[in-house]
Parts: sequence; structure tokens; C-alpha cells
Amino acid sequence: MNIKLKLWQKVMVGMALGILFGMFFKPYALSLEPIGTIFMNMIKMVVVPLILFSILNGITNISDANTFGRLGKRAFLLYMSTTMFAVTTGLTLANVFQPGAGLSIALSEQVHSPEQGHALKHLLMNIIPSNPIKAMAEGNTLQIVVFAFFTGFALILIGDKGREVKNFISSCTHLIFKMIHLVIQLTPYGVFAIMSWVIAQYGIDIMLHLSKFIAVVVGALFIQYIFLGVMLLVFGRVNPLPFYKKMSNTQSLALATSSSKATLATAISELRNKVGVSKESASFILPLGAAINMDGTAIYLGICSIFFAQIFGIPLDFYHYVILVMTATIGSIGAAGFPGGSMVMMGMVLSSVGIPLEGIGIIMGIDRLLEMLRTMINITGDCTVTVIVDKMEGTLNEKVYYSKITSE
Repeated sequence: MNIKLKLWQKVMVGMALGILFGMFFKPYALSLEPIGTIFMNMIKMVVVPLILFSILNGITNISDANTFGRLGKRAFLLYMSTTMFAVTTGLTLANVFQPGAGLSIALSEQVHSPEQGHALKHLLMNIIPSNPIKAMAEGNTLQIVVFAFFTGFALILIGDKGREVKNFISSCTHLIFKMIHLVIQLTPYGVFAIMSWVIAQYGIDIMLHLSKFIAVVVGALFIQYIFLGVMLLVFGRVNPLPFYKKMSNTQSLALATSSSKATLATAISELRNKVGVSKESASFILPLGAAINMDGTAIYLGICSIFFAQIFGIPLDFYHYVILVMTATIGSIGAAGFPGGSMVMMGMVLSSVGIPLEGIGIIMGIDRLLEMLRTMINITGDCTVTVIVDKMEGTLNEKVYYSKITSE
């Protein structure tokens, strides 16, 4: 019988085998460290081009500046608000419950934190790149993101004259996604090597800390889920219960596919037919959200940053938290629309405050399970903002919204 495993199943098998190999074949497991390092370097290799082209591609897909101005302002502000709340929630819970406390992992080399100004003034003065090529070469992620946003907005303004550049960006984005796809396919082997080495080096106790890490992530995602309902009640002035009930099919699909973009068509259909959202809002605001709004991913990036800082013994101050809120928000915007994409964007967030990327391998084995839950929160957030903006525009059909609550 020929059994073909899916990628996430292979990753789980790789993690399990890696744990067993590290426990019972310690000398051999320790020798696998170079393989894990090579895999992590492959992830680091695609971080900068992914940030640049994924953000550029997302912005340039918005071709109508007037439409973006009318509907986009409200949607963008609401999307950024939900994302920043998500990051803050993740950072707060991670600091309160400290999932990485008691687990210490030594670094193979000294890590140098980015220059600290300990002030917002310093941050704002250095966020604009004087040389974008230099920013890319040095991996200055904030400057790369600013350059990408500025370039993308300029392309929107010049309209059809920038068609060839937009086509080039689209082609480059597809190329980068293919490169990442190839790297992601190696994840089971990378996870096996990393987990084998980690267990051999630090013992099985590290797995106990992951259960606490999972609990913190799930708790933060639940808080965000409730917060979205509060937003519907306060800003949309509608009862959130019909929304939750009618979005259950979309949320189930998001859980199964771990992809907001794969769920997009179903979400648009259910918003229009079950919730009463207008065609204009469903066709513009929801795809915009799928491109720039990833609340679950933002929560995850924030918690992972604190978790890794705790296990590596890296102190963080207020300046670092400001950077984390900004980069986790931006990182969630640039997160690629495929399973495992957030693991790549995590490199941007961690490097922005001097946290080494080596810790990513520790959580790779459990990432798929958490990604299913993150995706459900992502698409729920997109749909929530779409409903709120449509209600603000006066185009939400409330008769449809409140219909058949008990029979859905």
C-alpha cells in the first residue's frame, strides 16, 4: 500500500523521529547540527527578497487610487488597529506567562543587538533608507519595508505607465514564492536535524516548555477572536453572534487549508449571500485584508519573539518593544499566502531586535497545528473589518445579516 503523506504530516514525522533520535543516539544527533544550520541559512537567504516583493506585489494589486482612498482608508486603519492589538496581546501574554522562562540555550556565537536609541525619535530618524540597496545588503528590514511601501504607492499613482514594472514585480514575486516553496519542501529534514541536535544538546525538558508556549499562543488567539466580536458591536453596531454563526464554514475551511487566500472565494460568497455585505465591499476590502491583515500571524510573531528572547537570555527594553510591535505588524502584512510562510517572515521580526534565528527550529514541528488556528483568526479578522466598513458605508443589508440565525 502506497501512502503519500502531506507536508505537514512529514514535518510531524520528522519532529517525532528527531526527538527519538536525539534521545537514543546522542553522539550521532550532535553531528547533525551543520544540516540544521544549512537549512536555517536557506530560510535567511530568502527573507529580504520576500519582504520587498511580497509587499510591493500586494500594494500594486490595488490599481484604483480613488477606490483605495474612499474604502481603503477606513479598512486600512481598522486592519492596522486589529493587527497592532493582536501584537500587543501576544507580547503581553508572553511577558506575563513567560513560556521560555527556565529554558536556557547558549548561542554558538555572540549576538550583537541593533543600535539602540531608546527613543522613538531615533527610530523615526533611521526608518527612511538613504540607500535602499545598502539597506537590503545589510538586511535592515524596517528600511526595506518603507522603501517597498513608497515604491508601491508611487506605482499606483502613475497608473498604466507602470504596467511593465508591475508585471516584473509580479514575476519576481512568483519566483520568490517558488524558491520559498522549494525551501519549505525541505522542512521535514531540517526539522529532523534540528530537533535531533536540540534534544541531544539540551534534553527532553525542552518539549515541556513547548506545551506552555502552545497554551500562550492559543490563549492570545482566543482573546483576539473575542475582540473581533467587540469591534462588530462597537464600530459596526451589529450583534456579532449572527456573524460568528454564518462564518463557521469559512472558518472551517481556513482551519483545513491553513491559507487565507485559499479561503478567500468562499469568504466573499458567504459575506455577500449570508451576511449581506455589498458586492463592492466584499470584492475590494476582503482581498485587501487577505493581503495586509493577518492578526493570528501578528500574535504568533510577537509571542515567538519574547519566547526566543527568554530562552536565549536576551534582555528587551521599551525601544525593543516598539520595534517588535512595528515589525510584527509589518511582518504579518508581508506574510506569504502559503503554509509555513510566517516562519520566513519571523526572520525579519527577530533580526530587527537582535534575536538569533536559530530558535525557529525549536517550534517548527508544532507550527503547522498553530498555523491552522492562526489562519482561522486571520480570515475572521478580514471578514470582520469588511462588515464594519460596509456598515459604515450604509450598504450592509441588515435584513440578510439577521436572517435565519437559528437555521444556519
